[in-house]
Amino acid sequence: MTTSQKLPNRWLVAIMGTLLQLALGTVYAWSYFQKPMMAKYGWSNTQAAWVFSLAILFLSFAATWGGINLPKFGPRKLAVTGGLLFSAGYFIGAYALSIANLPLLYLGYGVIGGIGLGLGYVTPVATAAKWFPDKKGLVTGMVVMGFGFGALIMSKVLGPQFMKMTNDNLVLVFMYSGVILLVVTQIAAAFLTNPPAGYVPEGYTPPAVSKSDAGAQDSMTASQCLLSGKFAMMWTIFFFNIIAGIMFISFQSPLLQDLIKAGMPASTNFTDPAVVKALAASGATLIAISSIFNGLGRMFWGGLADKIGRIQAFRLIIGSQVVVFVALLFVKSPLIFSVLVCYVLLCYGGGFGSMPGYIADVFGPKLMATVYGTVLTAWGFGGVVGPQIVAYFKDNYPQQAAQYTFSVAAGILFVGLLISLALNNKKFIPAGAEEKVLATAK
Repeated sequence: MTTSQKLPNRWLVAIMGTLLQLALGTVYAWSYFQKPMMAKYGWSNTQAAWVFSLAILFLSFAATWGGINLPKFGPRKLAVTGGLLFSAGYFIGAYALSIANLPLLYLGYGVIGGIGLGLGYVTPVATAAKWFPDKKGLVTGMVVMGFGFGALIMSKVLGPQFMKMTNDNLVLVFMYSGVILLVVTQIAAAFLTNPPAGYVPEGYTPPAVSKSDAGAQDSMTASQCLLSGKFAMMWTIFFFNIIAGIMFISFQSPLLQDLIKAGMPASTNFTDPAVVKALAASGATLIAISSIFNGLGRMFWGGLADKIGRIQAFRLIIGSQVVVFVALLFVKSPLIFSVLVCYVLLCYGGGFGSMPGYIADVFGPKLMATVYGTVLTAWGFGGVVGPQIVAYFKDNYPQQAAQYTFSVAAGILFVGLLISLALNNKKFIPAGAEEKVLATAK
């Protein structure tokens, strides 16, 4: 069904959703601030990593709530609120740093900022999927690509510029970042709106669905979807893929710097400001480059999943990473390490680019926002588990931290690959639902 109603340009909606994600994705540059923060305040890897972990955990909780309530409030209100809370997280974080209060930093940047992230994140993804039933994987991949590029903007543009302007004053860096992000998120949020009911893009013919299947999906409830074995397996492979990627997002700069140090002469003075600065610059460069792959992976794998199938894409994403993490156990070259990190981030982004379309295909458009918001809890728990694994190894086994981390990731991904082999692309129909629809029709 088409409509003669004057509609906004759907590509403008998608572009503004991408811009919103770009601002929110600056959270992925956390490892850029981790080392200077630890050096200034004397916090451990584990203490500093909890700020990032809490932000991702509360992102997932808020995204679940946002997905459920998106039909009630609409995308614009949730996106505006999300942008306000995320910016507030930076402002509260700045005050927490000014008084060296770690619990307040947890509350401000982690909890409040994380809630803002969740409300902002789920909105443009679910909205873009409604505008583009003909290009679900490609366009939702494009929108979440913005989130992956956020680390590039923060680690190579905003962060270095503000650090230079303020003479490495983290308090002012957080304040200035909050102002910029507040402006960008509010502008982008103003353009987000749902298409009218029954919207079909011109020239697009929805795939044929039997009346019994359509009726069964229309009549099913969110609890039937969320308590199904299929959802549990989809959640688990998403969770495992996130753990593997977020390990690097939270610690890629320190891990690279450790590898570079290992190859430097024993006489090197690692407290020399010039050496510290050079190492930090190397870490920032890897964050920036890998964030490009994180972003492109969302669009690349999302588009590929449109062609080869959703679960087929996930099998490639997960299976190829098992090989990569095994290879990382033997890598001594910072360059090869960086290349493999970029591939892992390409696959990490690919999970986010492929999952929205997979949810929409399997559970239908009616419950897409609710089910997708709930599957993002995998992101929250992965955001705790992944960084804390690396932090634990770095704090307790500093010499073997990388090897232990890569071994754990390879094992987790192998289990994920086995689970993915039990999944398929078929629509989910609750037990007995089809028979009920046919009986009603009679």
